[in-house]
Amino acid sequence: MAFSEYKDTEDFKEQCGYTIDDVWYPRVTKIVTIKAKPALYRYYAAASSFKAAQDATEQSAKEGTLVHETVESILLGGNPEIPESVAPAVRAAVSFLEENHIEVTPERVERRIVNRDERYAGTVDAIARIGGKLGVLDIKTSQSIYRDYCLQTSAYMDALKNEFEDLQTRWILRIDQIQKCLRCGARRRVKGGREKIAIAWNNPTQRTCTHAWSEPFGEIELKEFPDWRRDFEAFLGAKKLWEWENEDWLKTVGYLT
Repeated sequence: MAFSEYKDTEDFKEQCGYTIDDVWYPRVTKIVTIKAKPALYRYYAAASSFKAAQDATEQSAKEGTLVHETVESILLGGNPEIPESVAPAVRAAVSFLEENHIEVTPERVERRIVNRDERYAGTVDAIARIGGKLGVLDIKTSQSIYRDYCLQTSAYMDALKNEFEDLQTRWILRIDQIQKCLRCGARRRVKGGREKIAIAWNNPTQRTCTHAWSEPFGEIELKEFPDWRRDFEAFLGAKKLWEWENEDWLKTVGYLT
């Protein structure tokens, strides 16, 4: 077997999937990594070094996980201590959930799913009811809602469609934390130790402003993606490519023959 990021068979199984009822399935979030991410490549190319970009990416992921886990703990009915570093984002998310009457029950949070027909598994952030509709709710801590997320959520929808007859749709709930310039309105985002200032192309004042930044505040965005079946076809295509890329490992673990 050629060079690989996995140490051995057990490491591959642990990093790439779940064992459910004594059967191993590849994980949805691992499958979708096969798709290219041009924005990420541009970020790495612009960084001072590969290591600097990698360190910032890893730190950003840790911060995102902290927000994600804290919000999920609250959805589960807990009263976690909110880390100060992400408090504005978390508090904004909690207020948004309450104000928009987003209904989530603890047994439908961090829900493990398996699609035995298409042979994959995953973990859904939440199955929620919003505006009278039941659907998959996926939490992201990115600066935008990317189309890539539709691959992941479509896989969850197909796995759950027979269990919940009234399952209708899916949403991405984006939770972010930013600052705004009190003088010109430019936006500043610091994540993973990396500062990014967003300046409007049609506002030349923002280019010369000596910014005075506000205190960090949470930014929340909820977007619905009801038409999931076409995205699911694309997910199955990604899954086929991921299986091709990892064919040797998948034969070793008995997933492919």
